[in-house]
Amino acid sequence: MINEKLSKQKIAIAEIVKDLHQLTLDIKHEELAKTVSELRNRILDPFMFVVVGEVKAGKSSFVNALLDSGQEICKTAASPMTDTIQQIIYGEEENLQVINPYLKRISLPVEILKEIAIVDTPGTNTIVAHHQEITEEFIPASDLIVFVFEAKNPYRQSAWEFFDYINADWRKKIIFVLQQKDLMNDADLQTNLTGVKEYAEKKGIAQPNIFAVSAKMEQDGYKENSGFKSLRKYIAENITSGQAPFLKLENNIHLSKTINEKISKGLDTRNQQFKADLSFRSDIRNTLTEQENKSSRQVDALVSNLLSGYDAITLKKERELNEELAFGKLLRKSISAFWSKKQSPKEWLTNFSDDLGAELNKEMRHKLGEGVSDIADSIQQMGKMVDLKIKTSDTILKNDHEIFSDIAERRANVLKDLRETFDHFLNKSENFSGEEFFQNNESISPNLAAGGGIALVGAILTTVTNGMVFDITGGILTTVGLLFAGVSVGWQRSKIIKGYREEILKGRNQLEDEVSRKLKDYIANIKTKIDANFSKFDDMLNKEESMINELKNKQVAISQQLENLTIESIN
Repeated sequence: MINEKLSKQKIAIAEIVKDLHQLTLDIKHEELAKTVSELRNRILDPFMFVVVGEVKAGKSSFVNALLDSGQEICKTAASPMTDTIQQIIYGEEENLQVINPYLKRISLPVEILKEIAIVDTPGTNTIVAHHQEITEEFIPASDLIVFVFEAKNPYRQSAWEFFDYINADWRKKIIFVLQQKDLMNDADLQTNLTGVKEYAEKKGIAQPNIFAVSAKMEQDGYKENSGFKSLRKYIAENITSGQAPFLKLENNIHLSKTINEKISKGLDTRNQQFKADLSFRSDIRNTLTEQENKSSRQVDALVSNLLSGYDAITLKKERELNEELAFGKLLRKSISAFWSKKQSPKEWLTNFSDDLGAELNKEMRHKLGEGVSDIADSIQQMGKMVDLKIKTSDTILKNDHEIFSDIAERRANVLKDLRETFDHFLNKSENFSGEEFFQNNESISPNLAAGGGIALVGAILTTVTNGMVFDITGGILTTVGLLFAGVSVGWQRSKIIKGYREEILKGRNQLEDEVSRKLKDYIANIKTKIDANFSKFDDMLNKEESMINELKNKQVAISQQLENLTIESIN
């Protein structure tokens, strides 16, 4: 019954680990994928001890003494001997298999190996660079870490740094062994035992299990004093005697949860960055809309100001025209012109038209100077505000992130490209010339168009709007001038006044429509151009949203499966 339950549990965890492995592949994290792959490969393996510690701490001697096979299984010598990982498992016959240049598998007919496997590793402070990397790769799949210290000096920094990696990253079950106790007196040994206990407690290990042993004494036959008796008792009570398979299964579940939690936390950070980027993008759109509305209101104010000046001048000139076209005055002008060099009615009307044009041009130029400056400032502010927001966007997912450093780097590259592209955009004058809206206006000089982008908006707007407004007023004056052609008698006054009013109204409507429409179209077009710089950023956000949702759904499903999986107690 126990074996049947155990088999079902192993099948269940194997399926979960398979899904977890696929998730690590989906997130493209090679290290985690390799760890979970190792876990999948070792689900059916025996309970695994991994022996770690610094070079010359006595790890290999410890393993030889623990197995008590009467032979030197792990090589020992005055200089470091363990240059590969040695996995020691049960076998009916002794056998050595070289898995790769860094891993050997030794099979031995030793009773204890029916329930456990032992992995002897190179020193954590070895001078060969790949040794520690390979040792670290073995740690996640381990079921118990046996941390071996040199009894006379268990305080080496590199050893405790490696302990931090084991404890903080993988929260593995650890026991501490002070090896070579025969080289110390009892008082000093007790001091070091207390020191290791305090170290371990400070690092979060409650009630650490610490054993002082001497492999030499054990192998020389002094078994009562070697310290191995209490260690073997601990192993028998807590691991062997039929418990190892269940403990192995618990460790597999624990490791799966640990990895899944790492991914979950990574996805949470990634999602925080995504939400921050969404907020940043929304802020950009709102900024553009607010600045567009502000600029549009300034256009309305400019047009209203232009029309106010236009109305004042044209109404004043209408009153003057109405008065001077009275029959008596017009007749006197005609007679006076005949007998003297005074203006004829036709000459007076020509001068009237010229004066109207001069007054309108002067007034329009003054009004434009005031209004265009405000609009230009608003458009420039639009570009500068967006530029500042791009440069100060919030980065939550860092390039050194444990899980998603590649995503952080990809985002950083997209943001860098956005900054460079937008900076280039701001300095390119054709992006602000508005030629597509002022095609009939040829007053933009080549020198102006070749200038420095957003900094020239004011000059561009002044040039364009001046030309546009004066084209409109010029057209009005030409038409008004035609009305005056051939005038000689006062009975034409009502016809002229009516024609004047009609043309002035047409000009007013044209001025209001064209200046307002073209300036607002110009502002909207610049807004659209600015927003278009974010196309790659938007594409990244769209892909990121779907990817996060897909990965999170898978991660949550695995979490639920792990929570639902219960280990049947051996009791």
